[in-house]
Amino acid sequence: MRRSIRFKLASLLAALIAFTIFITWFINHTFLADYYLNFKVARIAEVFYKVQHIYEESQEELFLSEEDTLKMERLSSSFNVNIYVLMPFAGRSLSSYPKPQDFGEREELQIQLLIRNYMSGDMSQGDKTVIGENENFVIYRLYDDHLDANYIDLVGILEGSKVVFLRSNFESIQESVALSNQFLGYIGLIAVVIGIIAMLMISRKFTKPILEMAHIAKRMSELDFDAKYHVRENDEIGVLGTSLNTLSDKLQETILELKRANNELQIDIQKKTEIDEMRKEFLSNVSHELKTPISLIQGYAEGLVENVNEDEENRNFYCEVIIDEANKMNQMVKKLLTLNELEFGSNQVNFERFDIVQLINSVLWSTEILFKQKQVTLHFDEKEPIYVWADEYLIEQVVTNYINNALNHVDGKKIIEIKLIPRDNVLRVAVFNTGNRIPDDELDKIWVKFYKVDKARTRKYGGSGIGLSIVKAIMNSHNKECGVVNHSKGVEFWFELDMT
Repeated sequence: MRRSIRFKLASLLAALIAFTIFITWFINHTFLADYYLNFKVARIAEVFYKVQHIYEESQEELFLSEEDTLKMERLSSSFNVNIYVLMPFAGRSLSSYPKPQDFGEREELQIQLLIRNYMSGDMSQGDKTVIGENENFVIYRLYDDHLDANYIDLVGILEGSKVVFLRSNFESIQESVALSNQFLGYIGLIAVVIGIIAMLMISRKFTKPILEMAHIAKRMSELDFDAKYHVRENDEIGVLGTSLNTLSDKLQETILELKRANNELQIDIQKKTEIDEMRKEFLSNVSHELKTPISLIQGYAEGLVENVNEDEENRNFYCEVIIDEANKMNQMVKKLLTLNELEFGSNQVNFERFDIVQLINSVLWSTEILFKQKQVTLHFDEKEPIYVWADEYLIEQVVTNYINNALNHVDGKKIIEIKLIPRDNVLRVAVFNTGNRIPDDELDKIWVKFYKVDKARTRKYGGSGIGLSIVKAIMNSHNKECGVVNHSKGVEFWFELDMT
């Protein structure tokens, strides 16, 4: 209990109330009587200056006008001060204010006697103490034992030898101060008790949401982010609760991001492993692909050196084999370099508008001799231009690879058909050849570098297994699709481009 915020708040409030009451009691006991006396002195001095101002502004020699008399009465009433102004006249003192007819004879004689005693410096009459003075007036504190009363009296001189006498009641405040302090002590004790009880009850309103948030924070530490604080008010507790909810959401989001990052890291590690495997496989494939032509070149070159066949025709055949195998290696290296540029983004894609029909006709014209040699029937009837957006040079490589691939695998009726199929704003270019179908389980593998469905046949026409990988890389660089479809009498390869 002593460690709780409620107990600390209640103790702090009790100490604060007790300290405040003690300070109030001390100030009352020490300074209140003097403050009251100084206040009365300041007030009576202010009345003197106001009376002086009224007489300076007055046009009358003896008595004040009705207007000035009214001002004096208001001044006396407002400041609770009795005002008397006497002036010398015909060898005796005459009351200027109040007027003689408003002034009782006995009262006038008493006032004149008091003034004479003050001005003569006779301090034997009653308990008199000078408490303030300047060149215009002297202020006295007087205790009248006959009336058992205290007064603050001011005696001053105005212009024209007029004498001002001001009197204000000054009751002793010491007894009042003592009574006030005693009462303050009782009230303070009651206030401390009530304050402790009230704070214990009120503080529960503040500690309850704090305990609730502490429970939520504990659940958050256990990675349970479903618990949320219900904000009831827009005060500091409400702001703290909102911040706690925000922190919970941020932590949940951060942990999810960390999990996603961890999964991505695992995927990256897996990809790195796969890349290492691919690199090893690539080196193995390249070594394998180069082994056969290098062996042939080496064998025929050694035959030439050793003059295995001395006739001119055989030597020319050896040279042709060496040149042919060297060309195959050169083509394979060029394709590998092209594929590397495409896969690593170093080959810039330059989009332009061009006629795909004209491009296909250009490739067909360059391969026309191959169609005739293999006695292949071509079906391509498009005559009207169709414009697309793409890199013309790269798309020409795609079309060339598809047509060469069809020529290398065409069989049966030996028909190659090129179709242009528009779909909304996309054009599909399809190259079909009759012949053997690709096994379904190998359809996705043919895009992989060095993969060959029929290795013997591929070797026969000099294929390297890189052409379709280049096609895939080119279409990826265009963010477009390409694919292959088996038909009953052959195989169809396709790719898509945006039409203009």
